Amino acid sequence: MDTASQPGLRERKKRRTRDALLLAALELFTTRGYEQTTVDDITEAVEVSQRTFFRYFAGKEEAAFAVQEMAEAHFVASVGARPPHEAPMEAMRKAVLDGWDRLSEAIAAVVPVELYVRMYRTIESTPALLAAHLRRSAETEEKIARVLAEREGLDVDADPRPRLAVAVFGGVIRVTERQWSTGEDFSPAAIRELTARYLDQVGPALTGHWRAP
Repeated sequence: MDTASQPGLRERKKRRTRDALLLAALELFTTRGYEQTTVDDITEAVEVSQRTFFRYFAGKEEAAFAVQEMAEAHFVASVGARPPHEAPMEAMRKAVLDGWDRLSEAIAAVVPVELYVRMYRTIESTPALLAAHLRRSAETEEKIARVLAEREGLDVDADPRPRLAVAVFGGVIRVTERQWSTGEDFSPAAIRELTARYLDQVGPALTGHWRAP
């Protein structure tokens, strides 16, 4: 037996188990409801023990946000990897637009993109999940603000610009995701086009008049 291959096989088996638990959890959350779904329901769907579930997730909330957490981590890393000559808003814009193809492939390898969208709707309509989503979003925005401050050589606690830029950008992304999740086209191209269009409106929206002539 080739013992050198065993760790790889074990890791793949663990990955398959985690993905199966995540898929079952999101399907149950989106069809039955988050509050109505128990850990036992999830483990029974996959035919594993509670102990196995808690080996991969601290609880239901962690499972509910697992895909979003992957997307957020991808975005934070992408912002940090942008060329230093790019201005902060440009770096965030290119990070989110250039990264959607790779991110959608990563999501689709775990759950269908359509299920990801349904889970976003479930989060928006479930008070406990929405509160957790807002808390987690604030934590992610703080990470990005610190990345931007480091890129620009600023003290994030003394200069408000990194947090202001991230707050504006984060607001655009939330509006974009909400519009995308209520539409009919769930492709990466659709959300990329919507994101670019909404980001193009930031300047006029903040500085111009909105009153119709």
